[in-house]
Amino acid sequence: MSRLTLRLPETLHQQLANLAEGEGVSLNQYIVYALTRQVTLSYVVDSVPKEEIQEQKLSFNSLLQELGKASSAEITTALAEREMVPPDKELDSNAVAVLQKKIQDAANTPPKTDGEA
Repeated sequence: MSRLTLRLPETLHQQLANLAEGEGVSLNQYIVYALTRQVTLSYVVDSVPKEEIQEQKLSFNSLLQELGKASSAEITTALAEREMVPPDKELDSNAVAVLQKKIQDAANTPPKTDGEA
């Protein structure tokens, strides 16, 4: 997490403190919430035309064909050589275990083709 020192007019500070108290959260939590909400409101998702989606799929499939497939031994070697880092402080051991299980399950599940749901 980052830290930001901010100078506020006293009236704004008091208004924010009152709003936070009304919500039953700390001033810091309320300010993070308010800023997140404002940023989210300005976030826009544009739709992609179907033709472009189809073009991307073809390009991706072409790339997969060019890359070929890795053998189990190559995958094992790559995984053994990767850098292991400790999880973020925000992730508890239960969350890490759930994510590791999902990754393991995904690795053991054959990929779906375009016709499969």
